[in-house]
Amino acid sequence: MKFINIGYGNMIASERIVTIVSPESAPIKRMIQEARDEGRAIDATYGRKTRAVIVMDSGHIILSSLITETLAARLNESGGSNNNE
Repeated sequence: MKFINIGYGNMIASERIVTIVSPESAPIKRMIQEARDEGRAIDATYGRKTRAVIVMDSGHIILSSLITETLAARLNESGGSNNNE
C-alpha cells in the first residue's frame, strides 16, 4: 500500500482515492457539509483554508490545505492507482 502526504505530515492510502476536487463549487460545498453532518469528513487543514477535497472509496471526505495540482503531482509520483501497470 502506497501513501501520499496531504500536508502537515498527514498521509492517506493512494489506492483508496476516488477523486481530488476543488472546494469552490456549490455541489462540492454541499457534499462537504453532508459529510460533516454524517461524520464522514476528515479535516486535515490544521485551521488553514481548504484548497482540495479528496473523496475516498469508503465515502469519507478529506479536506486538505494543499492545492489540487500539488496533490495530483504527489499521487502521480507515488505511482498511485491512476497509472497503467
